Amino acid sequence: TRRVEQTDTYHGTVVADPYRWLEQDVREAPEVADWVARQNAVTFDYLAKLPERQAIQARLTELWNYERFSVPVRKGGRYFFLRNDGLQNQAVLYLQAALDAEPEVLIDPNAWSADGTMALAGVHPSPDGRFLAYQVQDGGSDWRSVRILDLQTRQLLPETLEWLKFTDIAWLADGGGIYYSRYPEPDPDEKFTSLNLHQALWLHRVGTPQDQDVKVYARPDFPEWGFSPAVSHDGRHLVVAVSKGTDDRNQVVYQDLTNPAAEPAMLIAGFAAGYTFVGSHDTALYFRTNADAANGRLIAVDVCAEGAEGTVGAVSRPRSPAGEDRDLEIAFMENPVLLKRPRRPQGRWVAPTGRVREIIPERDDVLEGVSLVGGHFVAHYLHHAYSAVTVFDRAGTPVRDVELPGIGSASGFSGDPDHGETFFSYQSFNDPGTIWRYDVATGERQPLRQAAVDFEPGDYLVKQVFFTSKDGTRVPMFITHHKDVQPDGGNPTLLYGYGGFNISLAPDFSVARLAWLEMGGVYAVANLRGGGEFGEVWHQAGTRLKKQNVFDDCIAAAEHLVAAGYTRPDRLGIFGGSNGGLLVGAVINQRPDLFGAAVPAVGVMDMLRFHHFTAGRFWTDDYGSADDPREFAALYGYSPYHNIHDGVCYPAVLVTTADTDDRVVPGHSFKYIARLQAAQGCDNPVLIRIETRAGHGAGTPVGKVIEEYADRWAFLRHNLGNHRDLQIAFVETPLS
Repeated sequence: TRRVEQTDTYHGTVVADPYRWLEQDVREAPEVADWVARQNAVTFDYLAKLPERQAIQARLTELWNYERFSVPVRKGGRYFFLRNDGLQNQAVLYLQAALDAEPEVLIDPNAWSADGTMALAGVHPSPDGRFLAYQVQDGGSDWRSVRILDLQTRQLLPETLEWLKFTDIAWLADGGGIYYSRYPEPDPDEKFTSLNLHQALWLHRVGTPQDQDVKVYARPDFPEWGFSPAVSHDGRHLVVAVSKGTDDRNQVVYQDLTNPAAEPAMLIAGFAAGYTFVGSHDTALYFRTNADAANGRLIAVDVCAEGAEGTVGAVSRPRSPAGEDRDLEIAFMENPVLLKRPRRPQGRWVAPTGRVREIIPERDDVLEGVSLVGGHFVAHYLHHAYSAVTVFDRAGTPVRDVELPGIGSASGFSGDPDHGETFFSYQSFNDPGTIWRYDVATGERQPLRQAAVDFEPGDYLVKQVFFTSKDGTRVPMFITHHKDVQPDGGNPTLLYGYGGFNISLAPDFSVARLAWLEMGGVYAVANLRGGGEFGEVWHQAGTRLKKQNVFDDCIAAAEHLVAAGYTRPDRLGIFGGSNGGLLVGAVINQRPDLFGAAVPAVGVMDMLRFHHFTAGRFWTDDYGSADDPREFAALYGYSPYHNIHDGVCYPAVLVTTADTDDRVVPGHSFKYIARLQAAQGCDNPVLIRIETRAGHGAGTPVGKVIEEYADRWAFLRHNLGNHRDLQIAFVETPLS
């Protein structure tokens, strides 16, 4: 690849960037487009010649061909859910008048595009079930447009809302409009590369054009702030989460929707902790928070309580998980708009008290989520990285634990605060999942739908082990394999990790992973620091100046798999996507001797310039920034692109990315592979696979997903040693 004489100076350090020209948008730069075409020609020629690739794709197609359902959502007495019949590129939205009624197709996105790359990215029924707002995603981009369907007439309303990204949609209680956030329309040639700044909160009235929408809240003085709205079930409260990055710490803006004179004002200020709105009861707003509780707790903040004019809320100074003091302000009177002294309809002066009450205290397990259903709180915890669920009454008294089948992941539990019916799904590494109906008042549960996949769950073993990282920290890891696989030191083994952004890797089911297991492979998922498996302390231990802990944890996981006899380095592969792609790149740079093959997907590979593109500025919460001298030193010390050395024998590497990824722009992967190809010191292949009309992952058509996994697994099988050891798997589960 052509090199250029490009250098930058960071705090006195001169850094070369010889492949800077590959940062250009492939749609706008002919030379980059030509480079992509030539790289793909080499890669797809190599992949097509792998002896088992076609058989792997055929088996993946067989496994993928099963019905999949989302957890139902009940609105207006009717049920909305997604279903994929197996090999449909996109899931179809259905409506049921009752759980025993015949489902009706509402929206089939498979008709939107011939190549299946237009996706239904979000569905939002109005509270009364009269309207449905839904988001459309094109070509994997993070940009969304919104259409509104009248469910009485089954007609689309004329308006289309554009330039939405990173926002929730919240209906007014009467179904007359939606709150949403959008960015200013970018220049056409910067649609997929420009920074996302100056988001604003808008109110759209159903049936009107977008140019008549009302701007509800904006902060041009803080262009990096983003806004995500929620409206309480009773329609009285607008609650807006204010963020400035991916960090869970946020502010909260509040508006009393019962008072026409009231305007949005800051409720919780300071970005000191995370606050997730759960619901309300009268004047109490419930929030899941990690303020004074690294593992999370549930609190109530009372608003609109009668009190002395001009009362300021309570102020506390919690200690953050990192140990530094931060201000937390329940500051109703901070915003000058409150000086308008809004009145209640009956004419009495009001001012919020800011009184905070604890409803559910912190536990040893991490509080992942809370929902308010039928007058009860359903609390989802992570216990050693797998699900545990407890039902509490509205006072916070435990009622019962929800019985789950085993070590796995539960999700769902949304519902109506006045109706006791909710739904959840459960799955695990060897369990494709069941959707359950649950009554929070009685604890009664019934299976609603169960996935039927062409395999025998009892043939696969799942266990959790703990290993010791470099600094003595105990780290958990899930290991899954066929029951006939023995730890004889020679098994092809794939290690998966993420380790960032407070994201937890809990047990889940994947037909792609099942194909790997059928071929005699071992699959390991390491719960690295930087994730959320053990709360905010665990998260912070893998961020900024402590990011090396994540890589040390991953290296220790790999060493454990070798020491425990599952595999050996030439049979050990590593796989990760996005932040996990960064993980793969950094780890194989630091320990190229420990792995036989690697697949970094859509990875963040240039840690000095990531914040200059699209959503990259959000990630400084976790990574830090090269603009800071200390953080620059840490970033430069592990940045995958900058730590490749000439003449080193790196493992076989297959980088995967997509030309329309506007989350982690493909220039990261382009520059990384160009440098790796120039430096590789042995015959191990180092290739890049660049998908077209696809983005960061969401909305990718099933057909493209199957093809990409067929390429990944074929590449890994071919480069992780002698195939003779794997033939028994093909006898037990014949491939088409």
